[in-house]
Amino acid sequence: MNSVLICVFLLLYLAIAMEHPLGVSKAASALVGAAVLWILFAIAGTGHVDDALNESIAPAAKIVFFLMGAMAIVEMIDAHRGFDIVTARLRAESPTKLLWMLTSISFLLSAVLDNLTTTIVMVSMTRKMLADREDRLLFAAMIVIAANAGGAWSPMGDVTTTMLWIGGQVSAIAIVKALLLPSIVNLLVPLIWVSFVRRGRRAEISRAPPEADAPPTRSWERNLVFFLGAALLLMVPVFKTVTHLPVFMGVLFGLGILWIVCESVHRGKEAEEKTHLTPAEALKRIDAASIVFFLGILLAVAVLEHAGILKALATWLDRTVGRLDFIVLTLGLISAVIDNVPLVAAAMGMYPLADHPPDSFLWEFLAYCAGTGGSILIVGSAAGVAAMGLEGIGFLWYAKRMSLLALAGYLAGAAVYVVQYRLMP
Repeated sequence: MNSVLICVFLLLYLAIAMEHPLGVSKAASALVGAAVLWILFAIAGTGHVDDALNESIAPAAKIVFFLMGAMAIVEMIDAHRGFDIVTARLRAESPTKLLWMLTSISFLLSAVLDNLTTTIVMVSMTRKMLADREDRLLFAAMIVIAANAGGAWSPMGDVTTTMLWIGGQVSAIAIVKALLLPSIVNLLVPLIWVSFVRRGRRAEISRAPPEADAPPTRSWERNLVFFLGAALLLMVPVFKTVTHLPVFMGVLFGLGILWIVCESVHRGKEAEEKTHLTPAEALKRIDAASIVFFLGILLAVAVLEHAGILKALATWLDRTVGRLDFIVLTLGLISAVIDNVPLVAAAMGMYPLADHPPDSFLWEFLAYCAGTGGSILIVGSAAGVAAMGLEGIGFLWYAKRMSLLALAGYLAGAAVYVVQYRLMP
């Protein structure tokens, strides 16, 4: 039966990887694959299917609730045009300076929000600021690398790091300390090279006028929602540390506070004027397909864990490869081709916390490799796929111009982490 389960899971992986050629959403594939795997597991007659399913639902639900709350807060900020507070302060006239400013903001913003949202916001902005398409492609590609690097060191910046944080494999303060420097190096290597190659070149920088259909929010409303929303997201790790409650409770608590504030701010407005600014509308705009995909893939991987397949795979890797750092480094490279969510979910099932305690080398290095390895190919991360759709970045264009730079940054950051880990007590 284990062979059948492996075959079904590989077919699920193939369907996810071939989402665009097949024209079938990876969320739908994940749901069908998870259901088929659990059906087969039940038919095998192990006798503890209900207990196994109940055990698997709890960690998956924690991630789903966290993502739902965080996405809703981000949507509320966006609806109030809160991100204009950041973009309005970009005043660099030199293209190289502008590139450094945009990538720096992307790096920091993705740590507070997430790499996907950051990429969408920043790439949308570059489309208004740069007239030349080749310049826009290059800037968008660098924003993807910056957003993925920024998301890796924050417990809320990348869904894989969030999974490890919620699962108890890493803690918020420890992951920041461990991965901040490697993530900076991951970004600096390609950024310095691109700046060196482009030195002396000029690009036409334009300043697009405000959109005519901009929502009727006043300046103080944008400031309030932006800074309050960002503060509530930043307070989630503090909430967990103080209360020892799961992080999804912290983000849902923050969502409730922002909800009350927004309804109070817009209480006196006409219904048609405030409808798109309400938290209820923000919940409608969250990326529900991504949340469903995470739920499906986590439940699918759980079957392999309960069937003992992941433990057997970990034993085989340890016996064949031997070195844990090489194993994790390879998983990061694979994440450039295959979605990093199931890779991390599988690793969490392969290596129990009893053997690898929280904040150990395995989990921190896995957070870095899975978070930044996707930058090597444009289709390797949600941020890359978003930029691909927004700016029309071609797979081959990115592979020729950015993949080697992203790989160099990935390896350099990995080396920094390994050296840092061995030197620090």
